[in-house]
Amino acid sequence: MITKEMITYERTAFATVCFALFLNGWNDSSTGPLLPRMQETYGVGYVVVSLVFISACCGGILAGLVNVYLNDRFGFGKIIVFASSLQLAGYAIQSAAPPFPLFVIAFFLNGFGLGTVDAQSNGFVALLRDSGKGKMSLLHAAYGCGAFAAPLVATQFFHMRRWSFYYLTSLALAVINLVALIIVFRFNTVEHVLAKTGVVTASESSNKGGKMKQMMKLKTVHILALFIFVYVGVEVTIGGWIVTYSLLVRSGGPASGYISSGFFGGLMLGRLVLIGVTRMIGERRVIYLYTVLCIALEITIWFVPSLIGNAIAVSFVGLFLGPIYPICMTVSSEVLPPWYVLLGGSIGWIAGIGQAGSAAFPFMTGAIASKTSVRAMQPLLIGMMSGMILLWLLVPQKVVKTQ
Repeated sequence: MITKEMITYERTAFATVCFALFLNGWNDSSTGPLLPRMQETYGVGYVVVSLVFISACCGGILAGLVNVYLNDRFGFGKIIVFASSLQLAGYAIQSAAPPFPLFVIAFFLNGFGLGTVDAQSNGFVALLRDSGKGKMSLLHAAYGCGAFAAPLVATQFFHMRRWSFYYLTSLALAVINLVALIIVFRFNTVEHVLAKTGVVTASESSNKGGKMKQMMKLKTVHILALFIFVYVGVEVTIGGWIVTYSLLVRSGGPASGYISSGFFGGLMLGRLVLIGVTRMIGERRVIYLYTVLCIALEITIWFVPSLIGNAIAVSFVGLFLGPIYPICMTVSSEVLPPWYVLLGGSIGWIAGIGQAGSAAFPFMTGAIASKTSVRAMQPLLIGMMSGMILLWLLVPQKVVKTQ
């Protein structure tokens, strides 16, 4: 029987992980508006400044690799608090604008922290009651809200001599996040937390070599992880490089930082206002529609030399990209084995690998831009989006079986 206390605790726990994802979104959209100042302060070009992305990528990949082990060894509550502490440490280092190598290391700490928090939060929400009925969309709308707000603040610090003090605002949010996670989850395991919400967990009848081994045998896990890897790469490449693109290709001014906010604002709205459209068309089919619309909009950004027109198109790209991530997570919970030890771990793995994509593709964009120009961003994005369509075709229709 579900009591009022269980419902209240579930809502509190859900709101807490939503704030954690808000901070993740805040972090991911911060780099773009400040990228030109980083280049100016440290006297580096596209390739070298892109090391901040590759450092975060290494942290995200490591988080994806060890997430399942850490969760089994220490438990949900301890791991998510530890990961949030690393985020806090990263912001403290960044706020001082230290020598570039140390500045880059701070991105590694953030990458590992964000990747772990993202994995744990998605895995937890996937196990809640009615997780597919809007909870995933709301969780990632919180991410979009943070991603929308950060460029508005970062653009103000762009003009200041102490631009790195922007990270003090991130540090303050990280402190609030850490305190909330400690108070709500109290270092408990996911089983204990779920029990307090009225969800009874049940494992499979046999454990053939451990959770990680079983996960690695599931081809669907790798397909979904690769899809999310590319998707998050698209999302953060746009958010991270659109300001530089607008400044250099479309001759935009310092206010170009607001274009990044327009993109992430669209991302947030898409995860809220398109829920009805997604349900009407169907979660699987609508992915193709949203992706094709994004490709069409990217083509207009590529060929139409209008700053205002590009800004509007970027916002609509965010609108149609927005629902794709929560849809993928919902579909994952439908096609992967329903046992919590595999479902939570698999979704955590997919989310953790996706976090690595948030760094790998922006770095690739910077490397290509250094050899050609930042104009190469648009054809690269179109290619990545086309790859998403091909990968989505490979996702099975039915629940896969463990071997």
